Amino acid sequence: MLSLDHVHVAYDGVPAVVDATLDLPDGQVLAVLGPSGSGKSTLLRAIAGLEPVGSGRICWDGADLAGTPTHKRGFALMFQDGQLFGHLTVARNVGYALRLHRVRDTDARVRELLALVGLEGYADRLPATLSGGERQRVALARSLAVQPRLLLLDEPLSALDAGLRERLASDLRDILREAGTTALMVTHDQEEAFTVADRLAVMRAGRIVQQGDIAEVWRAPTDPETALFLGYARVLDGPEAAVVRAATGLAGDGPVAVRRSALVVAAAGPLSGVVLSARATPEQIRLVVDVDGIGELDAVAPLGTHPGAGDRVSMVVDASRVAVLREAG
Repeated sequence: MLSLDHVHVAYDGVPAVVDATLDLPDGQVLAVLGPSGSGKSTLLRAIAGLEPVGSGRICWDGADLAGTPTHKRGFALMFQDGQLFGHLTVARNVGYALRLHRVRDTDARVRELLALVGLEGYADRLPATLSGGERQRVALARSLAVQPRLLLLDEPLSALDAGLRERLASDLRDILREAGTTALMVTHDQEEAFTVADRLAVMRAGRIVQQGDIAEVWRAPTDPETALFLGYARVLDGPEAAVVRAATGLAGDGPVAVRRSALVVAAAGPLSGVVLSARATPEQIRLVVDVDGIGELDAVAPLGTHPGAGDRVSMVVDASRVAVLREAG
């Protein structure tokens, strides 16, 4: 397994990664999630051996990798632009590392990899003739070619449009599972992280502020800033939080993070308020409601209902869309 023990990385004396400690068991996928400048790509580069570690240890199966050069770590890297060789066919791109390692029956392995990533029949194509998603599939197949003990993915889908990114994230998850690959992916996209990974580490200002199984981090963000970054719309405290906890039956007495779709208009519910605005979308009606005892919150109503500004509505709370925080921040 990969393990980091109090790792520090700095550029010209300015800390980029601070006291990073985490574990990644074999066969699992870890997403390191954070905004731009949070240190997540620096962390990945340090694991790859591309950035020197100021202090702490990066280990594989307990063996310290200090002094082990990048090409001897047995790791593979995949970047957001794929970095394919434009003059080589798909097959030759995928087989490049295999030829360097003088693997026998390269052609058979290339066919197997192209089938794995859903690109049968693309062997003789050039990268310039492929879509962005197809190029990323080729890059993934090339990264998996020599069966790395760890695959490092640096924002692998960020250059794609939203619809393609969503589809390819799901495919990436299936491909990594089928290949049994241990992987660490850095991303700023919450949905991408939730789709692909088993585990999540949230970074902010160079520090890992929370880590654990995806469901665990989702259910209990460590603080308000983490909750907002994970996609919760508001964090309520004090009496306002108590109103939501009472409406959902949630245990605890801490702040409550609420997603935009947590409050749902219903014929009868524990919350009520006055609609301030309403906007129809293809899936539901999005509302802003002045909720009694709380104030302005987002809510949703089913299509076919017609709540409008000034209407008084009742609401239920979807407990799966709220979380009691560990800390007030």
